This record gives sequence, structure tokens and C-alpha cells, in this order.
Amino acid sequence: MAGTTKPSRDSAQFAGQVNRMFDRVAGRYDALNSVMTAGLHHRWRERAAQRAELEPGESALDICCGTGDLTLELASRVAPGGHVVGCDFSEPMLDLAREKARDRGTDGVRFEWADALSLPYDAGRFDAVTVGFGVRNLADLERGLAEMARVLRPGGRLVVLEITQPTRPPLSTFFSLWFDRIVPLLGSFSEDSEAYTYLPESVRSFPNPHRLAELMHDAGIERIRWTVLAGGIIAIHSGIRG
Repeated sequence: MAGTTKPSRDSAQFAGQVNRMFDRVAGRYDALNSVMTAGLHHRWRERAAQRAELEPGESALDICCGTGDLTLELASRVAPGGHVVGCDFSEPMLDLAREKARDRGTDGVRFEWADALSLPYDAGRFDAVTVGFGVRNLADLERGLAEMARVLRPGGRLVVLEITQPTRPPLSTFFSLWFDRIVPLLGSFSEDSEAYTYLPESVRSFPNPHRLAELMHDAGIERIRWTVLAGGIIAIHSGIRG
């Protein structure tokens, strides 16, 4: 990150630094996401929610929920009678998510603080677990995936929506220009431009779709499939807990 030394994923500093970074950008997070994705992030979350295959009356957990867009999309699919929990380690993000839920009059949803690497939920509790644009921020990806699998019931669905890095031109060239030049420039208009320097770094260090599928399998997820969207920039993985 600009002006700092990026901590190792094994460092105890990593989670705290990412936590504080998201606390600082919470107020402009939604607006900048819309600018950076031309508003397409809403459609990507809808696609992820579809892959959760939720039915009315079921339950879901949305990890790293941020300001709650994916959580609220899931809530609309379990009504009536179902419930969804959105969890995050950034209280300012959770406050914004709660405000959205109140404004929309959404029932059957709650937002609460939780550490994705040590989830405070019983094993097998949820019919589906989702994470949208959050797994690349985990200090220990394998441990986080294991926790997601643990809280899923047998046969429950795990869905991971994440940015991925295209490997073939011309999109790979555009991706490099966008994430290495334009995104940090857009971030300069936020309260914490450092966060938007971190974004391309986090994408470059994240496993490719094939490797992520392997890690999900290692965590106990089966029948894994993935779809690449936006010409190779977005990937949606899904699978079933064995």
C-alpha cells in the first residue's frame, strides 16, 4: 500500500489493518463500488444469490457482508419464514447494512459482528453460506473456507463471488490498466485512498478460479462449479457440503 509496508498474510497485523481500512472507507464504499463497476456489482450479487438456490423458509449466512447488498438479496429469497444473517468485522459497514434493512422494511434479516476465521455459529446451522468480494481479504483463506463448510448443513450450498484476474489479452491489458491505474485514482477521491491501492494487490495475490475450487474441495465442498463473468474479471464458485 502507498506509504506503508503491506503485512504478510501470516502476520497478526493483517486482519487488524484490513479491518481498520474498511472502517475508514465505509461511508463511500457503495458509491465507489458503483463507479468502479458501472453498477454491475448489483447484478453479480443477484447471480451469486441465485446460485445459493434458497427456498422460502430456509436460512443463510452472508460472510464479509459489508453494507449488506448480498445479504438483503438472500433475504428476499427465503421469505416468508426464512432468516438470513449478515456478518462482518467492520461495525461502520454493519451500521450501513442495518440502515438499508430498516429503510427497505426487510424482515428476517439481522447483521452482527463476527470473525470469518472463527464463526460464532453452530456446526450445520445454515442451508447456504455466501461471501461476496470478501474471501481475498481473509488472513487465512483455508481456515476461512473450513469455517464456511463447518456451519453449513450437509447438502448445504456454499457460494463465493470474487474478483479474478484475466490471463489473456486484450482483457488482461484492460484489467491491468483499470486496477493498477484507474482504481487507485478513483480511490484518491475517497477518505482513504490507501484502500484502493490495496484492492489490486489483493486481486493479484488471490488464487485463480481453478485453485480456489481445489481449496473449496479441501474444505469439504463437493460438486464445485464456477462461472466467469464480465469477460474474465468476476468468478462465482458454488458447491455442496458433503
